[in-house]
Amino acid sequence: MSKGSSTAKAAYAKLQEAARQNWEKLREKPLILVGAATCGRAAGALQLMEEIRNEVQRLGLDVNLLEVGCMGHCYAEPVMVIYNEGFPPICYGYVSEGVGARIVRDFLVDGDPGIEFALAALEPNEMLPTFTDFPRGMHEKKIVMEHCGLIDPQNIEHYIATGGYASLVKALDMAPEEIINVIKSSGLRGRGGAGFPTGIKWETCYNAPGSEKFVICNADEGDPGAFMDRTILESNPHLVVEGLIIAARAVGAIKGYIYVRAEYPLAVQRIALALQQAREAGLLGQSILGTNFNIDIELFQGSGAFVCGEETALIASMEGKPGIPRHRPPFPAVSGLWSKPTVINNVKTLSYIPHIINKGADWFKSIGSEKSPGTAIFALAGKVVNTGLAEVPMGTTLRELIYEVGSGIANGKKFKAVQIGGPSGGCLPEEAMDTPIDFDSLTKAGAMMGSGGLVVLDEDDCMVEIARYFLDFTQKESCGKCTFCRLGTKHMLDILEIITKGKGRLEDIDLLVELATKIKEGSLCGLGKTAPNPVLSTIRYFREEYEAHINEGRCPSLMCKDLIAYYILPDKCERSCDACVGSCPVEAIYSNEDRIKVIDQEKCVKCDSCMVACPPQYKAVVKLSPPHLVAEREKGKE
Repeated sequence: MSKGSSTAKAAYAKLQEAARQNWEKLREKPLILVGAATCGRAAGALQLMEEIRNEVQRLGLDVNLLEVGCMGHCYAEPVMVIYNEGFPPICYGYVSEGVGARIVRDFLVDGDPGIEFALAALEPNEMLPTFTDFPRGMHEKKIVMEHCGLIDPQNIEHYIATGGYASLVKALDMAPEEIINVIKSSGLRGRGGAGFPTGIKWETCYNAPGSEKFVICNADEGDPGAFMDRTILESNPHLVVEGLIIAARAVGAIKGYIYVRAEYPLAVQRIALALQQAREAGLLGQSILGTNFNIDIELFQGSGAFVCGEETALIASMEGKPGIPRHRPPFPAVSGLWSKPTVINNVKTLSYIPHIINKGADWFKSIGSEKSPGTAIFALAGKVVNTGLAEVPMGTTLRELIYEVGSGIANGKKFKAVQIGGPSGGCLPEEAMDTPIDFDSLTKAGAMMGSGGLVVLDEDDCMVEIARYFLDFTQKESCGKCTFCRLGTKHMLDILEIITKGKGRLEDIDLLVELATKIKEGSLCGLGKTAPNPVLSTIRYFREEYEAHINEGRCPSLMCKDLIAYYILPDKCERSCDACVGSCPVEAIYSNEDRIKVIDQEKCVKCDSCMVACPPQYKAVVKLSPPHLVAEREKGKE
């Protein structure tokens, strides 16, 4: 037990009292929150803030305007929340240019809340509102994301006012073994993808010999379409810092690191500020809150190698070596950074720690499933209506996540598959949509939990091309150490490229399965062991698409460029319309003597611009797998 725990409680109580008083003062005036994480900024959040600032000044209003993080409703960005006395907090979405100023003027001057622009009226809950009345809110269970988008991530007082760092104070009054036992009892499994029990990892490091130990937060998020870790760091960085400090307390670490890829400039900026603020508040550094516990945390910026998400490759890069995985055992918990015992946890894993310490192991186990307790955070991307972040209890089905939280498939298209688990995940079809989201069920179905990336695919997506795309990514990101991974994935990629050109052979499918099996068996790290998953799962569930490419020289989804051609239907082409001509980047479209548009197949790069440009009332441009391409394919095989 830490010496001076009563001193820590008194010091924290003082910090929290001041923070809550300032929070209450903030709420004495109308309060406007604008989501300005990376997703919000890309949609114009900073311009929205400037517009609101100018309108408030023009109207002479006395309000507080704050830049906050992301609530997860990325599809509706820019998003803002307005607290106005006499009304519940109201969240507005799709706040385009001019709309923000109008809402502020109508609501704060005339008392008209502008319901037509509202996503939801939020229900006040202690200090912060919740989305319980919002349709998707009935399916979500926000733990890690509870305060994201509702507090200023650049102000430590907001985090403290809502109970932040209280778990650290509690942990300072616990022996390391007690902390570890709570985490073990909770059943928390690592959210970085492997799902290894966090408590066992901590216990291994705690029992490892040596007085010099380290803790590392792995924020090297590199999966295409994944942005969970980035959002947490941008929206509530102190939650991660607190979790890492508690981890250090539990295992006896002398130093902590947060490893963030440099491609996340806003996350880097906000976590650096959070560390600085924590030091100034006495929550980080020497004699934390007056106790004998010392720990400092340093920010380390990675260079963007996907393989550095693997813990031993990450450690190598921190030591100034190439980011190449090494054999295990020994595991980092026994011999990690500088050959010292090291605990490495993902951003999401560490973000659960303060909640578990505060509310207990039984509370955490009451959420989710028996073998996978807690929640899962997913980045919904692809052909889903409501893209963004969603935090749902483990055990939620894929169907509920995509249709209830994500609102189904965009543009009225038919669902085809969901690619889950990042580039090394699997593609699951309609018949697997009732699979519960947990580590074991997804693995059994041929996919994996991964770090939480989820890409929804529709009828226009070719599963052979999807497999090729993801394998191309992992093949390029391979460090090259293992022959199976280095050469095997390249051989598989070559075969897939041949198939997408319509020049494959039936035996290629069996060869892909054989190669995939050997690569999984012979690779050293998780990248190689999981890289074949997209290929294996698409062959398992969509074998007929591979056969169509091979036997018929046809891409059923009309996605593979070598197997399609664009034509303009003469009976539907409007002679006076030149929309397609102006849209073509290579000038492949011209008018014949009858003013009917014609596509020069030699010049056409199949970019789809002409189809997009053609007015919907005409629908003159069509995409086909023409017979002449089949003939060329057969000729090429001879």
